[in-house]
Amino acid sequence: MKANQNRRKFLGTAIAAGAAATLPSISSEKKTHSSETLVAQLYESLNEKQKSAICFDFDHKLRLAVDNNWHITKPRLSNSYTPDQQAIVKEIFMGLHSEKYAKAVYDQVVHDSGQAGFGDSSIALFGKPGTGKFEFVLTGRHCTRRCDGDSVEGTAFGGPIFYGHAAEGFVEKPDHPGNAYWYQAKKANEVFQMLNGKQRKLALIDECRDEEGTDTVKLTGKKKGLEGIPMNELTADQKNKVRETLVDIMAPYREKDSKEALKLIDQAGFDHLHMAFSEIEDVGRDQVWDVWQIEGPSMICYFRGDPHVHAWIHIKDKA
Repeated sequence: MKANQNRRKFLGTAIAAGAAATLPSISSEKKTHSSETLVAQLYESLNEKQKSAICFDFDHKLRLAVDNNWHITKPRLSNSYTPDQQAIVKEIFMGLHSEKYAKAVYDQVVHDSGQAGFGDSSIALFGKPGTGKFEFVLTGRHCTRRCDGDSVEGTAFGGPIFYGHAAEGFVEKPDHPGNAYWYQAKKANEVFQMLNGKQRKLALIDECRDEEGTDTVKLTGKKKGLEGIPMNELTADQKNKVRETLVDIMAPYREKDSKEALKLIDQAGFDHLHMAFSEIEDVGRDQVWDVWQIEGPSMICYFRGDPHVHAWIHIKDKA
């Protein structure tokens, strides 16, 4: 399994360092085209009116924007694109995710997007595929995904991404039943359970950051003074559990992207990471922490499970 391969490689570093059918589908056969190839195919299929609405220069400031519920352009998949174009966009999206999680992630987007489902998504293209740098961005409620063909050097996923889920209503129960991403919080809480009393005091903070669009994932460049407990306060076993958490956070995405993300985290210095848990924002007051984050000088994985799940990722080689 690809996720397990990533886990073995990433954890090996630690040892060494001490569908829904709402949109048409191209084919039921096994995919033979990468998401990047499909982005080029989509671009070539666009008419001039479509291009004028969703195509921008690569360096346009909109390319690296992110939010928890937004549309990067006005046209929606369901009413501004042909059935074939809609099918290509769906295949691009599915191809950006691992086989294990792709359907669950797609179903989450369909569920959270209202009556239009995945068709409520909007897209944008920056640069021109096949001529150098380019990036495809898909957005909607609880979704920002990117496909850049490694055009953006030293940046995982081509820039900041967002995912979330309101599985059984806007305000979820403490155990977040049916939530596609709550498994990540369970893994993070396993880290906390391994901490001793002194370590827990360092790890617990009052509240984590506010959600303010792109500013939510602004990188500080700081190696010290970040919120929570630094990795140099953890034992080898505890560090390994943090690494397992990071592997699980990256598990929904295709292997090449998750491997790059984990590699960039290590290159920037795993021991510079800090992990924090919000004591105040505890749904159900059960001390199963719903809001937590892992932050380093050039990365942030921020998970907010109150009132439902919002999660942000931004990982670079340097801030």
